[in-house]
Amino acid sequence: MSGRRLTPLLAYVTAAATGASLLTGCGVLPGATGGSREPVTVMTWAPDRTRATNMPGMPAMAQAYARWVNSRGGIDGHELRVLTCNEQNTSAGAAACARRAVRENAVAVVGSYSQNGRAFMAPLEAAGIPYIGGYGITEDEFTSPLSYPVNGGQATLVAGHGRQLAEVCDKVSLVRPDTLAGDRFPDLLDAGLRGARHRGAVDIPAAEDAAEYTRQAGRARAAAGGGDGDGRGCVTAVLGERTQIFFDSFRRLPEEERARGGDVRISSILGSVGQPVIDSTGGARGPFEGALVTGWYPEADDRRWAPMREVVKEHAFVDNRVDPADPGVQTTWIAYTVLKEVVEGLDRDRVTAEHVSRALDRGERIDTGGLTPTLRWKYEDLLGAPGFPRIVNHEVTFQVVRQGRLVAQRPGFVDVGATVLGAS
Repeated sequence: MSGRRLTPLLAYVTAAATGASLLTGCGVLPGATGGSREPVTVMTWAPDRTRATNMPGMPAMAQAYARWVNSRGGIDGHELRVLTCNEQNTSAGAAACARRAVRENAVAVVGSYSQNGRAFMAPLEAAGIPYIGGYGITEDEFTSPLSYPVNGGQATLVAGHGRQLAEVCDKVSLVRPDTLAGDRFPDLLDAGLRGARHRGAVDIPAAEDAAEYTRQAGRARAAAGGGDGDGRGCVTAVLGERTQIFFDSFRRLPEEERARGGDVRISSILGSVGQPVIDSTGGARGPFEGALVTGWYPEADDRRWAPMREVVKEHAFVDNRVDPADPGVQTTWIAYTVLKEVVEGLDRDRVTAEHVSRALDRGERIDTGGLTPTLRWKYEDLLGAPGFPRIVNHEVTFQVVRQGRLVAQRPGFVDVGATVLGAS
């Protein structure tokens, strides 16, 4: 009698457990609101294993962020699904990644790197998909109404670097990529130098994917040629991943060339030179000791990066692609911070690309924990510089390599908005 009464109860419990298991398999997260909220799909792309600049840490950071946020119940109850794509440093590769984002119904492309802005922005714009926190290497990221940059891109770095160099250099040589993006660098650097009534830099274009730069190094050394009076000459190289190769060629110049003209200081911007490069080339005993470097964000050892470092430690510790000192990784962290705040502010069971872009256009204010100024993309927040109208964060940091570590040359941020406008 009692056995027959238990049978229906056992059947009910078994069915309920099976149903719960099936729901979990469909992507419902622990802590989600009744399992009613749909997943949020985004994409992060970057070039990898190419002959030019590679940024594998950006998709890897995106995946680590997803593991972290999903372990905590998702973003406002939504499972975060991150698609990654190798952009291959080609326009065809960038377009293919963008088309995949459209096919997969991504609500945003977040924290990505590509030099092929025209190729990827057109498909995204046609589908209404916002581009949040790209690396800032192309003008399209600062002109498209669906782009929401978290930094001032190469424009603020190069203009800010001119400001940094103007304080210590009498003569400056600029070695930069012979590309459309690189063609803007001389005007931007000179705008920063002119603030100190500097004569401007000698422009030396170079192939972005060269195996050595002996000829360009010799020209740069001769043009810097030491300073006038008590000053000095400076050689700055902004070649992305190839910057290290340039300075290796510079270091190997014949002794008579290196001795000619006196002391020359080297410099660059973050992304072309960073802590990983400094470490790999000998640290305090390497060629970058004393180098001046302009960045977007606080130095990598700053306490404001502690939350990101904890996520990397817990969810990407064995992934050597994720270096917390890599500006691509840092940009991706900030971009996903923007996404998280926007989705939480929407408080919707289903989030679409249109919801995300509308929230950003309405003036959602994003606090990044002091890693950037408060971010907002309303019309009155835009810098409006020709070629870079959508810059909202035009602050940079001045850093220097001391005892093998990138540290602050001066505390806080430096606003270079007027300098970027002056380059136009």
